[in-house]
Amino acid sequence: MKKFAIGCILASAFAIAAHAATTMPAAPTDSWTITNYYKQNVYDPKESKIGTIDDVLVDKAGKVTGLVVGVGGFLGAGEKDVIVPYTAVKSQKKDDKWWLTLDETKDSLKAAPGFKYDRASTTWIPENK
Repeated sequence: MKKFAIGCILASAFAIAAHAATTMPAAPTDSWTITNYYKQNVYDPKESKIGTIDDVLVDKAGKVTGLVVGVGGFLGAGEKDVIVPYTAVKSQKKDDKWWLTLDETKDSLKAAPGFKYDRASTTWIPENK
């Protein structure tokens, strides 16, 4: 019984130590929160709204690689999702809100290839037209 109790104590100690090793004492100084992008409006250089960020694409290493932008439609009906490189979207804080811009027009995004989310493969796939 004594060996069992010691084993339980050691197992608990390892579990606590393993858990503590995966947390951070502070947020990294160069990190951003996903809410700076997700569901935010995107504007062209003339400050006209061209779409909304509908998803953020992350590779297996955790690096943000692309943004899914919903363009066109009305109240979500007829909207098309396009994917732009993460580096193409510029951000700045304006009036206490994140302001995202893209050097594209609404028409150029509407003409770009569309994508749809496939729940079975849990990825974005090209839209069939």
